[in-house]
Amino acid sequence: MSPKEFGEKLKTAINAWETLRPAKKFGGMTLAEFKAKVKASLDARAAIDTLDTQMTAQIDLREKADVVSTDELTLVVNGVKSDREEGEDGELYESMGYVRKSERKTGLTRKNKKSTPESK
Repeated sequence: MSPKEFGEKLKTAINAWETLRPAKKFGGMTLAEFKAKVKASLDARAAIDTLDTQMTAQIDLREKADVVSTDELTLVVNGVKSDREEGEDGELYESMGYVRKSERKTGLTRKNKKSTPESK
């Protein structure tokens, strides 16, 4: 059983006990005693849910910020490319993670033409 499934099972059992037999003891425990014993498990799940929500929110913030950062990075890289001392063939451009103009492949490929039986 996955942790998520177990958490749901735990909550379902507590809910059923609270709703149908709140005053009855099971396994030698009252409902309050059982809740106290499983509190750490429920608290950890609640903390994970909070962290998941915070993570989702931070990812959304990052994505929005990256839109602005992409535009700013493009301006800086274009500035390096257009700088007479640096340019597209400079070490700064390469250090920024780009391929120097002199090291780029041409893109030309020559396909091998296999001889067909008719051409022999």
